[in-house]
Amino acid sequence: MRMKALVIASLAAVLAQTALAQDVKPQSVNEELRARLPEDIRKEGKMVAVNNGSFPPYEIVTGTKLTGATKDLSDAIGQLLGIDIDHASVAGLPALLSGINSGRYQFAMGPVGDYPDRQKSNDFVDWVREYVVFAVEKGNPQGITSLDTACGKRISVMSGGSAEKVIKEHSEKCVGDGKPAVAVQSFTDQPTSILAVRSKRSDAFFSSQAPLTYFVQQANGQLELAGVGQANGFKDIYQGAVVPKGSPLGEVLRDAFKILMDNGTYAEIMKKWGLENNMIKEPGINQGL
Repeated sequence: MRMKALVIASLAAVLAQTALAQDVKPQSVNEELRARLPEDIRKEGKMVAVNNGSFPPYEIVTGTKLTGATKDLSDAIGQLLGIDIDHASVAGLPALLSGINSGRYQFAMGPVGDYPDRQKSNDFVDWVREYVVFAVEKGNPQGITSLDTACGKRISVMSGGSAEKVIKEHSEKCVGDGKPAVAVQSFTDQPTSILAVRSKRSDAFFSSQAPLTYFVQQANGQLELAGVGQANGFKDIYQGAVVPKGSPLGEVLRDAFKILMDNGTYAEIMKKWGLENNMIKEPGINQGL
């Protein structure tokens, strides 16, 4: 646990320096949007957004403190809505989704992968696009360049995430083709998953390209990306905020993102955290296919 904490703290410090701690321009309250909030949220004057641990550079959790692009965007949206947005952490995506559906948390800013099976229970307010690749040891000694080369390898993934589902399904294909199954290693957070690769307990970490790029940059030459530019079992990947199914909060958040995109704040925050390649032109609800 101490090593994991050091990894998170070190990453947070470097990312904070990279972002130059620049301030994001404040937003004025949009009364029309505020009036559309559920009444209980307006009366309370705040919402609680849940995350499932560090997902840099979007969400960087150090102790009880959250930084990253997600924090900057939620601050801006809170200003637009005239409320405070607090943040809470849980262990793993299943706990995040169940916490939202039980009413314990109002929403997750994410970004969380938007897929049809998840849309059955939740609505997704998409604000980025993502790609899924592998982080491997420098030199890629196991030759992992695609899903087809992952058969028989030890692949770490985030527990409950879409990458876990894809790699498990591919493992079944490996066996059907007469090849060794994938040894899928599921972890609850990103730092633990990447640490497994650095300590050679995993051959690769299969996850979103944006956070893996940062982990590779901070690995002192120990890691590199593999499988870049390939579908790797995914169609177009939209990621976004998560709200309960049918909640009016979904459309409020969508329109808040639209304002931030139109006034340049979204681009400012995304570029601040090196996420310009993950930007989309318009937010949307349940765009995942």
